[in-house]
Order: sequence, then C-alpha cells, then structure tokens
Amino acid sequence: MSEKNYDDIIELPCPTSKRHPRMPMMDRAAQFAPFAALTGYDDAITETGRLTNEKIDLSDETKERIDLKINFLIDNIEENPEITVTYFVPDKRKSGGEYLTVTGKLKKIDGYEQTLLMMDGLKISIFEILSIESDFFHGLFD
Repeated sequence: MSEKNYDDIIELPCPTSKRHPRMPMMDRAAQFAPFAALTGYDDAITETGRLTNEKIDLSDETKERIDLKINFLIDNIEENPEITVTYFVPDKRKSGGEYLTVTGKLKKIDGYEQTLLMMDGLKISIFEILSIESDFFHGLFD
C-alpha cells in the first residue's frame, strides 16, 4: 500500500449533519474522561475510615445531678435561661456517634417526648445528655 498525503481531501469542508447539532466541546471531552468501574467504592472506603465515639455510660450520681438541674429548669422555665448542653448524637450509619456541645436559650422541656427544646428549634433528648451547665445554676449544684 502506498503512502498518501491526503492532498485531495485536506481542503474539503468538514461534513456536518443537517439533522443533529454539533456536540459541545465539553461533552466531547467528557467522552474521554475516566470512569469508576466500582461505583460507590470510594464512598465505602471513606465511610469505613470515619471515626465515631462510643456513648459514655453515666454514673447514677451524674444522672441524678442532671435530673436535679432539669427539675430546676422546669421550675424556672419562664425565664428562658441560657444553658450549655453536651449531648450524644447517635450515628445514622454505624455504631457510636459524636458528642456535641451547644449553648442557647431554653424554650421548653417536653415531659412527654423527654426533650429539651431550645429557642432555635433544636431538640435534645434528655437520655442523651452528658452535662448541663449554666450561670443560672450559680452556687446551686457545686
């Protein structure tokens, strides 16, 4: 087979379909992008490596102290005291979870749902509380 220079077609216009519009350059480049043969594999590796904390078992003394503080807050709820609560948030995907600390004004204590309702709408389960602190308790529980 002889080598051709393509001189006979090099100057011809590029054929264009009258039915189909030209593909945008970004879409043309995407055809050559790598693909993930194992979809979800990277997410699974990331999830496995994500650390969670175990929930701390509180002593009876600590539980009693939290109960006393909650009862004091119930008696003084109309003042909407500012409190700092550290509580456990269970992880939705694996065992364990994380401890969060929030500070805000208390709006309500729901005895039926056993939750603290903060002014910003956050609900905290009483059973997940690790500690409650407030200037409101000054000198009462030390």
